[in-house]
Amino acid sequence: MIRAAIVGLGTWGQNLVRSVHSQSGAIEFVAAATRTPEKAREFAALHGLRMFESYEELLREPSVDAVVLATPHSMHTEQVVQAARAGKHVFCEKPLGLDAESAERAARACADAGVTLGVGYNWRYQPALREIRRLIDDGTLGRVLHIEGNFCGPSAYRFPKGHWRHDRDEAPAGGMTGRGVHVIDAMLYLAGHVEQVTAQSFRLAQDFGVDDTTSMLLRFASGATGYLGTVIATAETWRMQVFGSNGWAEVGDVEHLHTWDLKVCLIDREHVTVKQQPVVTSFAKASTERAELEHFAECAAARRPLAQPGGDAVHNVALLQSILQSIASQSPVRLG
Repeated sequence: MIRAAIVGLGTWGQNLVRSVHSQSGAIEFVAAATRTPEKAREFAALHGLRMFESYEELLREPSVDAVVLATPHSMHTEQVVQAARAGKHVFCEKPLGLDAESAERAARACADAGVTLGVGYNWRYQPALREIRRLIDDGTLGRVLHIEGNFCGPSAYRFPKGHWRHDRDEAPAGGMTGRGVHVIDAMLYLAGHVEQVTAQSFRLAQDFGVDDTTSMLLRFASGATGYLGTVIATAETWRMQVFGSNGWAEVGDVEHLHTWDLKVCLIDREHVTVKQQPVVTSFAKASTERAELEHFAECAAARRPLAQPGGDAVHNVALLQSILQSIASQSPVRLG
């Protein structure tokens, strides 16, 4: 059993604690630190969390094996490095950093310290997404030609003026930082790394805050193409569709934290002019948050690496940085 501390007890931090509280044999939360402890004391008491005055004090606590970071984006890199130096395994909510150098530094610090680093891309634990990966691996979908997706909602209206989520330094490219990186991670899981991006981003709905309408064209190293849109001043929706040379697979709905259905439509090679009807598959309900935390805990207990230097979590940040460069230059940007 990995004894973990939650750092940041806002809405998402509390959700992570609830996902495993009295439900996991691999990880339990025993401690907490947050910038506003007075707001979290009741929750901490209800879930048996010992409150620490600071992150630094928590890192000195020998009864804590790992820290789970649910903190503002700009704090991730330094907090990961501090945890690694203290010999603590660390699970960091996405993104790992806000530029490629910082993300690589965080991953390298954990690798050098021999501690496990996990990054909160819980979509990878969706049975439907894993099934699409299987359909690619066994040739059912054929060669991946194109992936398109969106992840949208009313986030721009959710937080008041002055909130950190309206800070352009915390959320560059608008919905890309909080939402779009999930779709990007799923695309990396299915199609590999991206070699070129063309992006545009605007604030259209309000006169303050981050951009609310961002779109990107992608070119993968494999030759496949992609499209991603994040609009954070509209109604909630998300979708991802993978087009292969033998057919397509699609996931999407309004909610994204429940277990997804999968829709698949394949070509009949003997009757290519006949329009085929898609087949919908449902999966047993599961918590992706609990699955990702338990996988992290199992790797930490065995001291096995998860996120590593040069890996997908670092490449995701490099792509985010290239998206910002493309927006600024109004031109395509190739990734190194």
